[in-house]
Amino acid sequence: MKILFLCLNVVGKGTYWRALYLGRELVKRGHSVTLLATAKESRLRLTVRQVEGVTLVETPDLFAGSLRSGWDPWNALRRVAWLRGQTFDVVHSFESRPTVLLPSLYAKRVQQCPLVLDWADWFGRGGSVEERSNPLVRGLLRPVETFFEERFRGEADRTTVICSLLNRRAQALGVASATILHLPNGCNTDRFFPVERDAARQRVGLSLAGLIIGYCGTIFPRDAELMAAAFDRVRAEQPDARLLVIGYCPVDIRPLVASPKAVVQTGYVADGQINDYFNSCDICWLPFHDTNANRGRWPMKLNDYMAAGRPTVATAVGDVADLIRQEPIGLLAEVDPSSLAAQTKRLVDDPSLAAAMGARGRELAVSRFSWASLAGQLETLYTEIV
Repeated sequence: MKILFLCLNVVGKGTYWRALYLGRELVKRGHSVTLLATAKESRLRLTVRQVEGVTLVETPDLFAGSLRSGWDPWNALRRVAWLRGQTFDVVHSFESRPTVLLPSLYAKRVQQCPLVLDWADWFGRGGSVEERSNPLVRGLLRPVETFFEERFRGEADRTTVICSLLNRRAQALGVASATILHLPNGCNTDRFFPVERDAARQRVGLSLAGLIIGYCGTIFPRDAELMAAAFDRVRAEQPDARLLVIGYCPVDIRPLVASPKAVVQTGYVADGQINDYFNSCDICWLPFHDTNANRGRWPMKLNDYMAAGRPTVATAVGDVADLIRQEPIGLLAEVDPSSLAAQTKRLVDDPSLAAAMGARGRELAVSRFSWASLAGQLETLYTEIV
């Protein structure tokens, strides 16, 4: 099959990885996959290159920074223009903001191409828009996000959802349950894998002594406050503990804690070092409040924790909680800093339990949550509609 993926994200961020990893595995199965994603900087020029067997088309966007996230009409129109004369057997749109929705509808209505819509985040009313601190921005974006998120779900021949809550929301909007595939994020076991902890710490310049708690990527401000408060409680009992925030994080955690020097925020990390940072951690955290924004997603950071063989302490929120109840890959805490700290201490005091949970996470990473396994499910879905 010739498959087109449409992604609103900038290359290297967010759902781009979900699309790329699925596309890579479909290429291994003999299919041709083209991925349209937003260029990091270009405002005018469209470029095409190969990434792990996937044809990556980087489309220009007139906006900058965080605004480069699926809203630019020029980006949307440039994609439609590129589609003219192209032929595909199926189009899979990752989310439904204008830069992916407009070319998706063009392919569906004009080119008569089967359409799959992916739903990986609850953006609109009740979801992540409510986490915005500025009430004016929140009020302006709420109806716009909601319109694009909900209005066009019925256009899809099939729907993929990342979590059970979005599955129920899709059905509430009239999407037939038989046309929905629950497709969580997978694990990149080539990029993340267990290595000896002390050796990893040496390679990235971290002290061999002391507990290191890891957290990766972006975070909502309220969740950052929860994490900081929990870390203060851990430090009160274990003064040598450090919090390692890996990769880009929009919130500076250091001003939120009692001991700012105990927090290491790496910022951007090169591929050659990212696995060592994960393996430098003794335990990894998912400190989320029980909100629709957190229930309505599947954090890929958990997949990275599992692939690296790290045990996880998570608050009991969404599908993550369901997985940890089913599989011994970590411990669940209440949405409370004291509970998060107490569950962390349980693993610190029982190294054999922590090791066993990390090992089980790795087992799931190479089996149930492998991208190859998930791509196989997606291939079956495509075959049904093509």
